[in-house]
Amino acid sequence: MKNEKLIPVDQFCSYYEIEFSFINSLEEHGLIEIIRLEQTHYLDEAQIGTIEKMIRMHYDLDINPEGIDVIFQLLARIDNLQAELRTLKNQLGRTDQ
Repeated sequence: MKNEKLIPVDQFCSYYEIEFSFINSLEEHGLIEIIRLEQTHYLDEAQIGTIEKMIRMHYDLDINPEGIDVIFQLLARIDNLQAELRTLKNQLGRTDQ
């Protein structure tokens, strides 16, 4: 395993006052990865920012994991389209946005 900083899921859930079942459902939908070592479940520190966004969507906006999945897919498509647009503008010699 590379130099990952792992956070135990139970500590993460306790800190954010969320249920383990929510984290588990995010993994079931392929939105995050839970690392299992021996009997303990961990989250990679690199995922924390994304998981925090998902927590806000779920608990503040009442969006279910399926909806979160759709939102993140759409955001990824927007990012890809924006990158493609920048590339095309650069090829045309335009730098305005």
